[in-house]
Amino acid sequence: MSSQQKLFGVLAAALTPLSPDGSIALNELLPFLDFLYQRGCHGVLLLGTTGEGPSFSPAERLEILQVAVEIRQDHPDFLILVGTGTPSLEKTIELTRSAFNLEVDGVVVLPPYYFQNVSDAGLFEWFSRVIKRAIPSDGAFLGYHIPNMTRIPFSLELIQSLKDTFPGQFIGIKDSSSDPIFAQELGKRFGKELLVFSGNDRLFSLALDSCAVGCITAMANLFSRDSRQVWDANQRGQKLPEVQIRLDKARLLFDRYLPNPPLFKALLFRYGHFSRWAVRSPLVRMSDESLEKVISDLKGEFGEFTL
Repeated sequence: MSSQQKLFGVLAAALTPLSPDGSIALNELLPFLDFLYQRGCHGVLLLGTTGEGPSFSPAERLEILQVAVEIRQDHPDFLILVGTGTPSLEKTIELTRSAFNLEVDGVVVLPPYYFQNVSDAGLFEWFSRVIKRAIPSDGAFLGYHIPNMTRIPFSLELIQSLKDTFPGQFIGIKDSSSDPIFAQELGKRFGKELLVFSGNDRLFSLALDSCAVGCITAMANLFSRDSRQVWDANQRGQKLPEVQIRLDKARLLFDRYLPNPPLFKALLFRYGHFSRWAVRSPLVRMSDESLEKVISDLKGEFGEFTL
């Protein structure tokens, strides 16, 4: 099965379990991935923005990945993507090679975000070197379009150039631009020839209508059942506007408490699923007072809220 055929559906931009001292809670990683599977996720993106990927050393990232792939012993079809992008070309190549050596389903790669206002020509050269040196001939490479974080967008022209030059490897993009016009333009220009995963829950239905194949979102750590309903309905040629509205409301609420990793970790603890996972600096633990405010907001929006 080709990369294009097997990547689809609802993927959680997974949190990374951390012990109170900030070390990786590897013993909680597989139970967490199983939790996401049981709630309808087709798979995960590890070590993305929500997973605090840039806060981990290359050795730590590989340690996480080596444990994570064991989820396939119980769930062979569980998709595993991993974020391997860094500002360093050589580090990105090293991480990407190592990820494929562990037989992940694909990598999601940020642009080199240190220098701003770089040209498409420069970005094309950088990504070309990563693909040529680190991506197997049948490997799946997805660009990570999140310009509000990186300040470096994937233009439609850059996507086209990479797709034309590396049609078997550059297969898609995670669109976290939160831009409905861009989501529609991706569909109009590429159709099903480019695998687009929406990174914004509020745009999920619109993205699916614009030929997206799924979503990779932070909120899928908590609301994957709703996202899965929207995706399943789309596969049947149906729509579930009432479920999409629920996702819209939740996203608007959570956007008041950015950045989300401390919040989502606190909610998983508060509702009794996992221990109180730490976050890495510069993120800080959510205060108990703020957490209770979020829970009050959730109850006000959704009634007696449960996960």
